Amino acid sequence: MQLSALLLLAIYLLLIWPLARWHRSRNSLAPAVFAGLLLGLLFGGVMHIAEGWGVNTDWVLDWVGLIGDGYVNLLYLLVMPLVLVSILGAVVKVSDTRSLGKISGSVLAVLLGTTAIAAFIGVMIAWLFGLSAEGLVEGAREAARVEVLNERIGRVSDLSIPQILTSFIPRNIFADLAGQRDTSVIAVVIFAVLLGLAALAVRRENPEQGAAIEHFVSVAQTWVMKLVRLIMAFTPYGVMALVTALIAKSSWADIFNLFNFVIASFVAIALMFVVHGILLLVNGISPIHYFAKVWPVLVFAFSSRSSAATIPLNVETQIDELKNSPAIANFSASFGATIGQNGCAGIYPAMLTVMVAVPLGINIFDPVWLASLIAVIVISSFGIAGVGGGATFAALVVLPTMGLPVQIAALLISVEPLIDMARTALNVNGAMTAGTLTQHWVGPEPQEPEPQEAAAS
Repeated sequence: MQLSALLLLAIYLLLIWPLARWHRSRNSLAPAVFAGLLLGLLFGGVMHIAEGWGVNTDWVLDWVGLIGDGYVNLLYLLVMPLVLVSILGAVVKVSDTRSLGKISGSVLAVLLGTTAIAAFIGVMIAWLFGLSAEGLVEGAREAARVEVLNERIGRVSDLSIPQILTSFIPRNIFADLAGQRDTSVIAVVIFAVLLGLAALAVRRENPEQGAAIEHFVSVAQTWVMKLVRLIMAFTPYGVMALVTALIAKSSWADIFNLFNFVIASFVAIALMFVVHGILLLVNGISPIHYFAKVWPVLVFAFSSRSSAATIPLNVETQIDELKNSPAIANFSASFGATIGQNGCAGIYPAMLTVMVAVPLGINIFDPVWLASLIAVIVISSFGIAGVGGGATFAALVVLPTMGLPVQIAALLISVEPLIDMARTALNVNGAMTAGTLTQHWVGPEPQEPEPQEAAAS
């Protein structure tokens, strides 16, 4: 072990002390998250320079990863219990089950509608920047990636839309609670809704038992949310560790080689953030106030590259900061982690399709072809996993459906982590925008009368 590596680790641990003091002195999580982001950028840059001097930074990053990856693992731990008890609690408290249909329908409409817009923006930006698959160099990493993609495409190319939708339906709830499928989050949502509807039926037949069920669910919600807030307190340190690893491992040479694609991707993603802001603005919601409240969630989504891991922070922010109801917050966060992801399922496959189609002489502005592409992207956005690599899965569905080869997805592997972070932040913001708009449209949920009052009436 090099003494310099040990010194770097000691410096990193010392930086946690002022961050902890800053965190404790603030009631809000946002300032501490921002401080963690800055410290991560600073120390990651130091690590990058130290690696050039021959320091064994991999050893240091292993210990830094203990904090960052450990925090992400704790968030994954929260996802299924949080989704289950929150959706269940939302259902057992409603007085009109039709409101659940309004909530889910509104959330899905925003998610899928914005994905269609994202696909169109992806097409236009790829065309404006003149992006093309021609000239991309295939190295050893890219060749290995092609083999992996060819293996994966065999698993997804034959999936029909009914099969994809069927995958949402839970078959073994214990397997889904363990997150063993890409669509496990949606499966748990469906199970929680069905379990809640059964609780409502029990309450109609036996108000006393119904009240006992509601009390049990309320206690479980309180318990899980206390656990969520306990783990959320570690967010600044998790962000600091994740950003440190990101900066330290970044290859600036690879980014420079694909600079045009990187810039085009960030422009498209930025435009979709503007679209989200416009949607909020036309509905009387201040985009400035909205983004001021949600940016800590976006920072974590950016650094973790996981929509699923961001669900707990997403839900808590929607409830506490945006004042969305727990039902809407949980539906939008859960659906948004798997369905209609603006960045991974919208922009990315659209840009890749144009990059392949233009060299083949396809007129990308042919109305039929363009409408077909957007329709395929929207439909295939169902079931995109809320973890790193979901964008590649989307490309594996869209490209073959449009009759195009998938190898281009492998040629961009060197800059994927950087762009995927921004795409994930956009995905999560799309979910929170869907929840905020749904809350605005649906309004306060009518509450179920107390069982004793219902029985008396």
